Amino acid sequence: MLVKTKPNFHTADEYRQLEEAAEFRNEYRDGEIVQMTGGTINHSQIIGNIYAFLKSALRGKNARPFMSDLRLWIPQYRRGTYPDVMVVEGELVCTEGRKDEILNPILIVEVLSKSTKNFDREDKFRFYRSIPEFREYVLVSQQEFFIQQYIKNESNQWLFQEYNGESATVSFTSVGVQMLVSDIYELVVFETEETEVQE
Repeated sequence: MLVKTKPNFHTADEYRQLEEAAEFRNEYRDGEIVQMTGGTINHSQIIGNIYAFLKSALRGKNARPFMSDLRLWIPQYRRGTYPDVMVVEGELVCTEGRKDEILNPILIVEVLSKSTKNFDREDKFRFYRSIPEFREYVLVSQQEFFIQQYIKNESNQWLFQEYNGESATVSFTSVGVQMLVSDIYELVVFETEETEVQE
């Protein structure tokens, strides 16, 4: 969920300086700063469930997860963004001179919002694919037990798989762990059509 601010052009360094003092997080889109709004309870719950699982499952391994308070910089497209969950394998590679902006996730998870789901599936995925280390993208619905996954194989082709239903198991291939869909959606209450109409 994003809210556009004034369309003034800002350099990447200006954006970084503004972010250090900003009350709310903002994305950087090649000169444009776009304010990020707060998420829903379900959005936050799903992120927390996945992060907590990965944090435990990867303990002692050469990979570590991060939540959406750490910025990802995408040099080719001059983008600064905050993925919902990222995993970095091995040493963190940061933008030169910074410790709040990384460059090398292997796994990114985005929890889809109605307002951003098309952007996350298309343009954002294209931007992420420019990251050399990146090899797995997982998109999680907030409205139903439904997960989409893209995995880059050894031939640099992206393979697609989807998971439907509470009893399915998601294989996070890039880090070698599996998670039940029911655990991803633990404590999530789906909105009914009636609830959505009332809102």
